[in-house]
Amino acid sequence: MITQIKQLLKQKNAVLVAHYYVSGDLQDLAQETGGIVSDSLEMARFGQNCDADTIIVAGVKFMGETAKILSPEKRVLVLDEQATCSLDEDCPIEEFSKFCDAHPDRKVVVYANTSAAVKARADWVVTSGSALTVVKHLHENGEKILWAPDKHLGRYVQNKTDADMLLWQGACVVHERFKADALSALKVKHPEACILVHPESPQAVVELADVVGSTTALINAVKDRDEQTFIVATDNGIFHKMHQVAPSKTLLEAPTMGEGADCESCAHCEWMAMNSLEKLLSVLQTGENEIKIDKNTSQQAQHSIQKLLDFTEK
Repeated sequence: MITQIKQLLKQKNAVLVAHYYVSGDLQDLAQETGGIVSDSLEMARFGQNCDADTIIVAGVKFMGETAKILSPEKRVLVLDEQATCSLDEDCPIEEFSKFCDAHPDRKVVVYANTSAAVKARADWVVTSGSALTVVKHLHENGEKILWAPDKHLGRYVQNKTDADMLLWQGACVVHERFKADALSALKVKHPEACILVHPESPQAVVELADVVGSTTALINAVKDRDEQTFIVATDNGIFHKMHQVAPSKTLLEAPTMGEGADCESCAHCEWMAMNSLEKLLSVLQTGENEIKIDKNTSQQAQHSIQKLLDFTEK
């Protein structure tokens, strides 16, 4: 199957871009065939800057949309069009537009985990790695902010910047499951461990962290820090890349479930798990699951994303 996929990628001048949370075989295949494994915005930027005619996104739907927004002239395919994101689903454009209209004095800042339509309604699109810098900049310029969709990331940014932020009440189904009391108990068992937390996690979990950061920042922490043991509070798909960059280090999953649960940690996105080699082969053979966005929405969303790209390149 992998041989077939590699042949078809070449034949169709297609590139595979994969998120850190999909299965290890898809991540390895993306790297072996000249693609990339990264977070959603870097996946889209890679697709924009490469010579491929077709970008195949192993991730979830909003990632395919982001890739299409930055590469409107290219064909963008996702492995499963039903693979979505709770943050995206929790922020429907009709309700979000009403929320924005009710607060016209605020700059609208949305997280990358949103639909193309929500990005088009925003003034800024940010990532978990850039949210603090952008909001700090806006706050220092006297702006009040309307933030969506992740309430935990929003609260983290608000606490760090003291910005005037009105928060949409969305949450990631994976990160919201992490339990502070169980994490504290695990730390007692492993006092030498460094706790790594994604800021989409609840505030009580974030407060226990030694490092709070984006997927890329957490991978770099495992690679660069001196500790040999890490407790990781994010989707366990990230362990594949962490093991690659630091094969000698011990990685423990942060607890998501309380006593009596079937698993101590169930930290894996069910939609990310919908991506597979079989679906990749099918998409290459059929051209199905193509992402299409109307021109006006795409252009407005691109403007919001480009603001971030220009800002972070300064």
